[in-house]
Amino acid sequence: MKRTGSTDMNIRKLLVSLKEHEKAFWNYVGEEMDKPRRKMTEVNIYKINSMTKPNDIVVVPGKVLGVGFLDHPVTVAALSFSKSAQQKINQAGGKIMSINKALEEIKDFKNNNVRLMK
Repeated sequence: MKRTGSTDMNIRKLLVSLKEHEKAFWNYVGEEMDKPRRKMTEVNIYKINSMTKPNDIVVVPGKVLGVGFLDHPVTVAALSFSKSAQQKINQAGGKIMSINKALEEIKDFKNNNVRLMK
């Protein structure tokens, strides 16, 4: 059976804009998002906490789940968030954004504070 891709038009438009971007980072994020839902990336808060430093930017090409604790502020861009993950990121002083908004705002990759988590 032929794979048709996501049925959500917003995700389809996002995938097109990610794959057409000039930065290889965003192309890779688009490739990771263009997987079947059962293989979609899920990242827990404890992994973000252990793999980042304060004020890092984390891009998750899937969903952020709320297992664990976050003890420093980070900016997290993801396709979706659980309610507990949103609360924990906000309590730590972090910021939540969609991948659409991150695509517009994140221009500088030179200071190496942007991380892809999967």
